[in-house]
Amino acid sequence: MFQHLVETINFEDFVEWKPENGRYELHKGVIVEMQPTGEHELVRAFLIRELNFEIRRFNLAYSIPAQVLIKSVDKKSGYIPDVLVLNIPNLINEPLWKKSSTVTQAASIPMIVEVVSTNWRDDYFLKFGEYEEIGISEYWIVDYAALGGKRFIGNPKQPTISVYKLVEGEYQVTQFRGNDQIQSPTLRELNLTAEQVFKAALGEQP
Repeated sequence: MFQHLVETINFEDFVEWKPENGRYELHKGVIVEMQPTGEHELVRAFLIRELNFEIRRFNLAYSIPAQVLIKSVDKKSGYIPDVLVLNIPNLINEPLWKKSSTVTQAASIPMIVEVVSTNWRDDYFLKFGEYEEIGISEYWIVDYAALGGKRFIGNPKQPTISVYKLVEGEYQVTQFRGNDQIQSPTLRELNLTAEQVFKAALGEQP
């Protein structure tokens, strides 16, 4: 899904370098070009549609922008989640927002979603640790193709949505499969099953 470029770079230089087109992240000083598959993008688009519906339905002061960069606590990484629910009122407290659409505070990020591709370790290890350290209260890992390790999605492996909720500074997970209705701490009235999300990869809409 991604191609590592050779140079090592700091966060500030990465922000200056990052082109407007394409999806690039900074992983511990290494620039990563994201190249998602078609199925990945169908799942991502479906989730954005469903979550935006909930945001509109309850008139929440949230938005789901196309490319917002999350700066890590150690300032060596910057991530663009597949789906980022942005808390608009807190942007006034974000010093990098106007210049580079970058957020650093948990209060700006009530919820994020990563859709798993072949680089599944990034979602289950790297980004898991970074998002937990920042203090992001809700983190979904949508493993529609059952690519993650057995320790995360069971044996035999099966498509799984892992919803992590921050409790006393640490993530606690609830997993959803098949016809399980997904429970979101942020969007409590969400009416969506895991299977509906998985079918989106095939172009099937509920």
